[in-house]
Amino acid sequence: MQEAHGSLEPKPYEIRSLPRQPIAGAFDIVAMAASAGGLAALGQVLAGLPADFGASIVVVQHLDPSHRSLMADLLRRRTALDVVQAREADRIRAGCVYVAPPGRHLLVNPDGTLTLSQSELVHFVRPSADLLFESVAASFKERAIAVVLTGSGSDGSMGVSAIKKMGGRVIVQNEKSAEFGGMPSAAIHSGSADYILPLDEIPAALVRLVMKEIAQ
Repeated sequence: MQEAHGSLEPKPYEIRSLPRQPIAGAFDIVAMAASAGGLAALGQVLAGLPADFGASIVVVQHLDPSHRSLMADLLRRRTALDVVQAREADRIRAGCVYVAPPGRHLLVNPDGTLTLSQSELVHFVRPSADLLFESVAASFKERAIAVVLTGSGSDGSMGVSAIKKMGGRVIVQNEKSAEFGGMPSAAIHSGSADYILPLDEIPAALVRLVMKEIAQ
């Protein structure tokens, strides 16, 4: 199966009806991580999620810290969900996507607030998927999902083990559909993946998990 390479070119805003109330399910939070090729992959996943998606979404994408990021703006035009660049002390809510700013680690606290950190690089990157996943695992335990998408390197491979150890679920994009297979391969070889899926099947898997439609 070949990856669908959707364009992330901005399109005119559409008039939408007000989003439905998010539906509470078995999971409170989805943590996504990507690197090279990640903008298109994240856009495709978020485009497949409904406005009443019942979990918060936190995103780490490796970006050049010397440039202002337009990622939240670009992703907002691809999805019915709210998309914002994460800020210190933001309180997460269902149906909203929080994107780590360039050069800042993104952590989620047990009270649902966000912490941004400029602490040292982890595996040569900041923000770090490992730190995000580990904070989400500690804060939400079995009510967390980790998603690893396309990217080079091995960031995220330790963090998915923390998610799995605490009873959460792990979804990894399969290497065949990934533009860069380093991060997915490392996550798969960690032995923590519950689902290894083509990119175009990940949105439906998230909907089924979060909306309690998948067999547990």
